[in-house]
Amino acid sequence: MDLETGLLRAFVTAVRAGSISRAAAALGQTQPALSQQIRRLERTVGRPLLHRASSGVTLTSAGETLLPYAERILALSAQALTDARHMLTGHCGIGLIEDLAAARLPQALADFAGVHPDATLEVISVSGPAMRHAFESGRLDLALCDPTYLPEPPRWSVRLPLTWAFAPGFDTRTDPLPLVLFSQPCRWRAPVLDTLDAAGRRWRVVFESTSLAGVLAAVRAGLGVAALMPANLDPDMTAAADTARLPALPDVELGLIRRSGSEGDPLVDAVEAVLRGIV
Repeated sequence: MDLETGLLRAFVTAVRAGSISRAAAALGQTQPALSQQIRRLERTVGRPLLHRASSGVTLTSAGETLLPYAERILALSAQALTDARHMLTGHCGIGLIEDLAAARLPQALADFAGVHPDATLEVISVSGPAMRHAFESGRLDLALCDPTYLPEPPRWSVRLPLTWAFAPGFDTRTDPLPLVLFSQPCRWRAPVLDTLDAAGRRWRVVFESTSLAGVLAAVRAGLGVAALMPANLDPDMTAAADTARLPALPDVELGLIRRSGSEGDPLVDAVEAVLRGIV
């Protein structure tokens, strides 16, 4: 049996959005219609792909296995349409926040580069202020990060969910709650702390790092909990029951800007399409 791209898109969107209702809104569909598509995909695979709860959806072990394949299939499908029209050449500088650069987006860009061997993609991952400097200095053609760091309004933006990450066996009832945070500057710190304050949860910072690798290492070691994008979590890093003891986290916004004068550049057009399709 074949995997239908429409069903894969419904599945991937639900995972990114963190709930069926948000995914349905993003795709312009009704919630029952999207749920039916995901069930059709589960029947094709022969195993459940999502755990469904009132708080949203999380991946099953089968879902964890399928997700990277689904994202690559969708990315390659979009690229195939472009590639059938023309081969691309030139250089494109791309700035990504580390949360995206460490997830599955680089694989989509690697697939793209493999199809277009005469095109050069340069991906840099730095802090928001450094990203703005790299863009203003002309090093980047595209920058995708927190819009507050961008020198101009984004061409488009997207809201992505955050989820609590903690090691297996970690007790989320610990008071005060031990937190693992990204070091300043990080625009997501304040909303996370405000969420805990509003829920009446006491907290203390036990570890900070400028890198995603450092934050993940601290979480794996059981030092505390962190707020991360779902794509960057280890498969066993959270449990639904423990997550329910913590307040729901706010979404975060990412925006993309593009170098002035690059309009109509087929390479930059194609890379922007890949970024938009994956994010």
